[in-house]
Amino acid sequence: MDSRDFPAQAAAALEQPTLQRSLAAMRTAMPGLRATALAGLPDYPALRARARDMRDASIGSLGELLRAYEARVIAAGGTVHWARNAEEACRIVGELCDAAGARRVIKSKSMVTEEIGLNDSLQRRGLQVTETDLGEYIIQLRGERPSHILAPALHLGLADVAATFEQHHRRPRAEPLREAEDMLAEARAELRAAFLGADVGITGANFLVAETGAAVIVTNEGNADLSMTLPATHIVVTGIEKVVPTLEDLGVLLRLLARSAIGEPLSAYTTLVHGPRRPGDAAGPRAFHVVLVDNGRSSLLGTTQQPLLRCIRCSACLNHCPVYTSVGGHAYGSVYSGPIGAALTPALTGIAAAAHLPNASTLCGRCEDVCPVAIPIPDILRHWRSQALAARIGTGPERPGLRAWRYLAAHPWLYGRVLALAARVLRLLSVPAGARRRLRGLGSLGRGWFAWRDLPAPDGETFQERWRRRRLRQRGA
Repeated sequence: MDSRDFPAQAAAALEQPTLQRSLAAMRTAMPGLRATALAGLPDYPALRARARDMRDASIGSLGELLRAYEARVIAAGGTVHWARNAEEACRIVGELCDAAGARRVIKSKSMVTEEIGLNDSLQRRGLQVTETDLGEYIIQLRGERPSHILAPALHLGLADVAATFEQHHRRPRAEPLREAEDMLAEARAELRAAFLGADVGITGANFLVAETGAAVIVTNEGNADLSMTLPATHIVVTGIEKVVPTLEDLGVLLRLLARSAIGEPLSAYTTLVHGPRRPGDAAGPRAFHVVLVDNGRSSLLGTTQQPLLRCIRCSACLNHCPVYTSVGGHAYGSVYSGPIGAALTPALTGIAAAAHLPNASTLCGRCEDVCPVAIPIPDILRHWRSQALAARIGTGPERPGLRAWRYLAAHPWLYGRVLALAARVLRLLSVPAGARRRLRGLGSLGRGWFAWRDLPAPDGETFQERWRRRRLRQRGA
């Protein structure tokens, strides 16, 4: 999938019944869960403002905080690696796996590793890579990208998962899988062997704490903790923007993260990792590495897009967006979907490769309203739209249409006649006249709008014509 194909991919998503059922459930459940969770949080607006200011301060002193974090990791016996781009990050991780003599790698869910294409890179080196988050494991078997930041298999139903397991697990069974509990038990059995046989465990990190050198991993499954403790080598791969100054600052963000993401006070697991196994520890990796990935993030510093670096990947903007909750994540053709993806993807790939995404928004502002760190996403989307316009990047018939409208607006007599003709034509195309029906016969001109929306049929008379007729009646009276 490619962001350049957003219109076709969005149209296809609207025709997928399973996806549409999942999105409808999200629209119904998630806003209420978030609202309830935040209602019980004392003085949420002040806490949100504090989180925003703290994230801005962290980004403003990014170099200093990262150096402090690196010093703490080294003092604890770990190693920090700096990657300028995706290629360099994949190379570093591959070399670390080679140095560990690894053949089998397990991973917990990480958007950064999706962003840099780490799995494909490691597999090209001959490594067996297994995702251990259940949703990620399912879509890995299917060769698909995540469709949601937190729920990567949102687009699938139980029947899809059962068919996938039937195809890949090849287990003898008396009858097909039908119940979710049976599928979960089967996935657990498959993954247990991967956990026990892994040479390297790879995780992301939700935050990095400069004060202590901790990598903070927040999950709702125990897979990440197994991925970082069972293998002999633990590699953390994360973006440079994830660093925060202190544990107190971390506490502020943790109070907002789970409430914004899943409507709960905390996620099931919040683990702080400080380095490799110490003498006397019963478990843990013997080697600990952190790979800090830039991949275009530093280019946002000092720009109007810098607030994107505040993002804590809670997915609240996806859960409330009228566009995302209509078409899902795959339509965006990017690892990052929804409002944050529409704003971030052009920064990472260039506007030419993602011009459709900033336009995939109603600019209703709901994303900014629910963002726990107050990212001004609508302003950033407008910026990208301006950039596309300045670069003369077309995303459809907008330019010819605007030129035609400008010409008509400059010639009022022609404008009135065209509107009068259009009103009469639309009335003829509406069946039956006066009722809410999809207008027919407009071809590609009306396909994007009228395929999914009804419009009251016009009565065949423009406002100006009605106004003139009324004035005439008044004069006659």
